[in-house]
Amino acid sequence: MNVLTCVQPGLFEYGQRPQPVLQPGHAIIKIKRIGICGTDLHAFEGTQPFFSYPRVLGHELSGELVEFDNASGFEKGETVSFIPYFRCGTCVACRNGLPNCCAAINVFGVHVDGGFAEYLQVPSYALLHGEGLSFDELALVEPLAIGAHGVRRAAVKPGEFVLVVGAGPIGLGIAEFARIAGGNVIVMDVNDTRLQFCKNNLKVAHGINPMQEDAMLRLKEITNGDMPTVVIDATGNQKAILNAFQYMAHGARYVLVGLQKGEVSFSHPEFHKREATLMSSRNATREDFEHVIASMKKGLVNPETYITHRVHFNEVKDNFESWLKPETGVIKAMVEL
Repeated sequence: MNVLTCVQPGLFEYGQRPQPVLQPGHAIIKIKRIGICGTDLHAFEGTQPFFSYPRVLGHELSGELVEFDNASGFEKGETVSFIPYFRCGTCVACRNGLPNCCAAINVFGVHVDGGFAEYLQVPSYALLHGEGLSFDELALVEPLAIGAHGVRRAAVKPGEFVLVVGAGPIGLGIAEFARIAGGNVIVMDVNDTRLQFCKNNLKVAHGINPMQEDAMLRLKEITNGDMPTVVIDATGNQKAILNAFQYMAHGARYVLVGLQKGEVSFSHPEFHKREATLMSSRNATREDFEHVIASMKKGLVNPETYITHRVHFNEVKDNFESWLKPETGVIKAMVEL
C-alpha cells in the first residue's frame, strides 16, 4: 500500500508498505479522508514537541471498516472514525478515567505512525460509529473534539466572556463549542482573514487584532471593564501564551490548549490576587468526541465551512509546504483517497 512519510523536518517521501494484517483486539480501516492538522504542520516545520523522525503523520481520519476483532456493534463496510490517542489502561490517569493524558500515551501520527496511508490498524476500543455523517465530517470530529475538551476544562457558563487566542483550526473549534456552551466569544488573532471567517461563519461578534489595536482597551470595552472570565490559548506561541495572562478577569480560568517548547512564567502577585486558575487541556475523551458528533447531527456545527483546500493523496507532498504560508488562506486542507 502507498504511504507518505515525513522523513525529517521539511521532507516528505512516498513509499510502499505491506497492508496491515488483522491482530486480536484491533480493526483495519480503509482510509477515505485525512484532515491536515496544526500538529502535522508543526511536525513538518520541526517545532512539534514529543516528536521523532521518520514519522507517518495524520490523525484526523475517516474511512471504511474493512475487518475487525472484538468490536461489538460494528459492521464491515461501515463508515467510521476513531479516537487517535492509544492509552495503556493501567496508569493513574487511565484508572481515573483520563485516558487522554495517559502516562504512556501513544498519539497516532505523533508517537506512532499515523494515517497518511491507504490502510491502517487501530485498537477496536478506539472505533467511533459514523452516525450517518460524511467522510469529510468524520475527519473533522477529532480537531473539534480538542476544542470541545478545552471548553469543558474551562467549565464555560452561559453569559460569561470567553477569549479565544488564536484562530487556527483548533481555535475555531474552541470558539464554536464556547458559543454552544453559551459563552460570549471573543477571538484574538493577528490574521484579519481568520477574524473575518469567525464573524461570517461562526457567529463570533468580537474579533481583535492586537497588532492593529490596543487589545487591553478593546477587551475592557467589550466586557464593560470586567475582562474575560475564561481565556483559552490555541496558538502554541510562547509570546501569545505569556501575554494573555494580563487578559484574565479576577477569578478567571486560563486554559492552555496550544503547546510550545519553552517555559511559562508570569507575575505571581498579579496571578495570585485574581485567585486565577491555570490548567492545560490535552487531547480529548470519548465524551468530547460524542458531543461533537451530536452537535454536528443537530446542525449546531457545520464542519464543511472549515474545508478550504482539497487534494488527492498523491498531491500532498507537492502542496504541503504551501499550507504553512498565511497567504495560502488555508483553514482546513482535506486529503482524499
